[in-house]
Amino acid sequence: MIDVHAYAGILTREAIMFRRLWVSTTFASIVEPTIYLLAFGLGLGALISNINGYSYIEFVGTGSVATAVLFSSVFTGMFTTYVRRVYQKTYDGLLSTPVDVSEIMTAEGLWIAAKAGVYGCAPLLVAMCFGLPPSWGMLAVPFIGFLTGLGFGFFGQWLSGLVPSIDSFNYVTSALITPLFLVAGTFFPLTQLPQWAQTIAQINPLYHCVELVRHAVFGWEGWADVWNVAVLIMFVIIARYLSIRRLRKRLIG
Repeated sequence: MIDVHAYAGILTREAIMFRRLWVSTTFASIVEPTIYLLAFGLGLGALISNINGYSYIEFVGTGSVATAVLFSSVFTGMFTTYVRRVYQKTYDGLLSTPVDVSEIMTAEGLWIAAKAGVYGCAPLLVAMCFGLPPSWGMLAVPFIGFLTGLGFGFFGQWLSGLVPSIDSFNYVTSALITPLFLVAGTFFPLTQLPQWAQTIAQINPLYHCVELVRHAVFGWEGWADVWNVAVLIMFVIIARYLSIRRLRKRLIG
């Protein structure tokens, strides 16, 4: 049974904290993906005429949405959850109230996803300033960002319960997060990769986010997009299960 009051309380707490920190949080989540967009879109765009029928700024502009969603969700899930658990002991205080681990992690994941859905629109707006034509399908982009951000928020929470120290996130970022956004069709088409690499990329949730965003902007592709949504939903379910299971062990034992 869902305790609406528990979720409302945690989400209200998140909103109050966000009001105090929104400038630094928003800056970090938007500027880096936008820099990637400008560097690749305007730099390589001068050398590359088109990719798969899109101009390079259109190709990278839509792909950078996924990068913004990834950065604003997985790093928040990783670092914020770790700091609150280990240093601030926030969860110990919350667990002394009528809430449990699943409610805490789910509510925080929903808040992360809401921010990711908004932040993911920033590269799209920048790309529109450089020639990306607006379309009605762009209205679906915040929802795609929300669904993707929900999965990666839970994924980051799970990682925060795995690492032995906060310094270990350097290994996670280099060995896992960076390959995820590089091999997602963000900056170059996956058709240029070896077949085995293309097969592996199919299980990358970020790839399905990129596909959905591009199809939303340039035209939906029926059952292919149903499959992309299904993969993201499966990712959310699995990541949430892993997050709650791991952090329940960390917090309760």
